[in-house]
Amino acid sequence: MSSPLIIVSGKNGQLGRELQALASLHPQFDFYFYSKDELDISDFTLVEESFQKHQPTYFINCAAYTAVDKAETDKENAYKINAEAVGNIAMLCKEYKTQLIHISTDYVFDGTANKPYTEEDKTCPVNYYGYTKWMGEELALKNNFETTIIRASWLYSSYGNNFVKTMLRLMNERKELNVVNDQIGCPTYAKDLADAVMKIVCSFQFSVFSWQWAAGSEQLTRNEKLETRNVFHFSNDGAITWYDFACAIRDIKKFSCEIHPVPTLAYPTPAKRPAYSVLSKEKIIKAFNIDLKNWRESLKECLEKIKQVL
Repeated sequence: MSSPLIIVSGKNGQLGRELQALASLHPQFDFYFYSKDELDISDFTLVEESFQKHQPTYFINCAAYTAVDKAETDKENAYKINAEAVGNIAMLCKEYKTQLIHISTDYVFDGTANKPYTEEDKTCPVNYYGYTKWMGEELALKNNFETTIIRASWLYSSYGNNFVKTMLRLMNERKELNVVNDQIGCPTYAKDLADAVMKIVCSFQFSVFSWQWAAGSEQLTRNEKLETRNVFHFSNDGAITWYDFACAIRDIKKFSCEIHPVPTLAYPTPAKRPAYSVLSKEKIIKAFNIDLKNWRESLKECLEKIKQVL
């Protein structure tokens, strides 16, 4: 009997790279990792061919259009990748009896809350990138109600381009930096998210997972709670500003760079950012018995890994 097969799209992104690093720890699965050049998820024919060829048990969609500011003008491509393609993948997953795990974002919320967002809170994106990610969720659930959606915030890793690596470079080059101090959220170390994704896959595989909102839910009319049955939030533990994050990087690395807190208005961008995007993780903790690391602990781990790579 062949091993369950997992397709991972977006293999060169932060989460895709972390999942590749974890693959050897899960020999019970066969993995196929695809880059954008190898599998453009917006090309339905190519995606369908990959399903026909591999007959996957799981599809982990890490591919996304992530240029938040560019999305304000490059709307067609952003929507095609973050919304239309996700809906098509969900449809194919339903047809091939494949479990879809799709990665979404805190940007589906407007950032006006004063307490952590739960999965049942109203979505209301404030920029076009957030809108496309929200539409991706909607189309995925419309085409395949069994889709699992994981929203993450402030993703960083030792791979790729991200806030942590940008700060390391700038602190090496400059004596002073200005960093926004009125946006509140929580970082997500992509390695921790990859661990959580694989724990979820294993829960599905060994039938440990049982998220029963209501008996016989398939026969019930979809309501707000059922709409978010398979939606989960994930980040590291804690709530900080970008300024706090930068100061922690500086202190851990013992840089002498002086960091000044500034308001968002000091750095206007084409796309508006949510002022508050802390996510409640209670649901994913209870459903999959996931242990959250504190953001500072994970940051130290990532910085150590970056040091080893350099």
